[in-house]
Parts: sequence; structure tokens; C-alpha cells
Amino acid sequence: MDTLYSFLGGSRGAWRVTSLRDVCGEGLPPVERVEVVQGGSLMDAALPPATAWRLRGLTSHVRYAERSEVDQLAAIQPATGRVEATCAALIPIRKKAAWWALAQDERRAIFESVSHHTEIGLTYLPAVARRLHHSRDLGEAFDFVTWFEYAPEHAVAFEKLVYALRATPEWNYVEREVDIRLVRDGQHA
Repeated sequence: MDTLYSFLGGSRGAWRVTSLRDVCGEGLPPVERVEVVQGGSLMDAALPPATAWRLRGLTSHVRYAERSEVDQLAAIQPATGRVEATCAALIPIRKKAAWWALAQDERRAIFESVSHHTEIGLTYLPAVARRLHHSRDLGEAFDFVTWFEYAPEHAVAFEKLVYALRATPEWNYVEREVDIRLVRDGQHA
């Protein structure tokens, strides 16, 4: 079942922003905190008070993956929300029109056969949990919003994961990417 998630950047939320960096394309305004809201309505047009931006996306079925890959992911991918996972990364991405002009089998070939996206990700499980949110069909500014969580002792592994993914041919199709790093410090502003 699809679930709507909203990531609200502002002065409130359980996650404190430690860095916000424009990787490519237009960035986002700096904020102090991020609130993650599960559920709600796509019809909510107004931003809550003290919110500079909102990123929204739906969790959905796994795309571009074959059955064996789905089974491998399900066997070792942890859920988000683990107590020890006090570090997070929120990475919204928009791909170029050329990506969307490709047929699905062509995108799959670049995603997996050439770039080995799933294989790279599997290397860092279960240390790094991830949840992908699809935003393109909602008319949002980004196509995907990816949420990663990990314990502080896995920060280096997470950096290696991001570096490996950005070095693949798939990333030639990225038009806009913002990298937001966060910590859950228990202080809700």
C-alpha cells in the first residue's frame, strides 16, 4: 500500500540539520530541523507555520528490480526508526528529461546492468536503512526523495555508499540533487 510522507524543513522536528548541500542544480533554503510526517493528504496546500519547504513522496512497490533482487533486499534491509540509527540523510533527486524519455527496460539496464544500483546498496545493508519515496507523479519539484538512517558508527559506510552511487553512469541523468544530513538529538524545537 502506498503511504504519503512529508519532510518539512523549518525550525521544528525531531531531526536537526547538520549540513545542507546542493550537489547539482537548484538547492533548498537552509533550515534548522526536519520533521518527518507519515500520512496526511496530498490536498494540503498550505505549509505549516515555521516551515521553509516541504518535500513529499509516496512509498510504493519496488521498481526496476527483478524477483531475486527484491528477495535479497527483503531478507536484509532493516526498517527505519531503529533506536540506534540517530543519523539520517534526506536526498531529493530529480532526473533529466532524457532519463524519462527512455523506455522502462532501458532505464532498468542503466540502473542495474550498467550501474549496479541494487548490488551497491546491498553491500551496505543492514547498516544503512533506506526508504524511497516517489514524487514525480505527484507533481513535486523532485522525482524521488530518499531517506537513509544509520548509527553513528556506520557514517563512513554511508559516505562510501553515496560516493559509489554518484560514481555510476546512472548519475549522469541527475539534474538536481540536494544532500541534507541530520541527527536525531531528542530535542524537538
